[in-house]
Amino acid sequence: MRAVIQKVARSSVTVEDEVRGSIGKGLMVLIGVEEGDTEEDAAYIAEKTANLRIFEDEEDKLNLSVTDVGGQILAVSQFTLLADARKGRRPSFVRAARPEEANPLYERVVEIIREKGIHVEEGVFQTHMTVEIINDGPVTILLDSRRKD
Repeated sequence: MRAVIQKVARSSVTVEDEVRGSIGKGLMVLIGVEEGDTEEDAAYIAEKTANLRIFEDEEDKLNLSVTDVGGQILAVSQFTLLADARKGRRPSFVRAARPEEANPLYERVVEIIREKGIHVEEGVFQTHMTVEIINDGPVTILLDSRRKD
């Protein structure tokens, strides 16, 4: 499982001209589920996301988590994070999990984060979305549950 985490001043996701999720200060999290991912991968991504210390403390050091600053999370499923663009010009998405496998694991990531008391807004699974991201920093972190060692 992969996640791209961006520290944001604000972010929103719109589907068919309707805002479906919107946050202020917090994290925009794009989540891609890979074929073969498990509950363990979902837990890893959720724990890392909730606890990453990427917000500034009083000394301007990246030392606080989204929980520490009372921030929110906007989560969006994005299978294209699993693209393999090493050969040719058209990316291959064969490593992305099928929707019936991906959606429950994506939802599990969101559920674990919510269990930590963090407010999470979401995009709409398997739809075309317009995502507004106002980066803060910018700070962008890539997580990969298969590269955690």
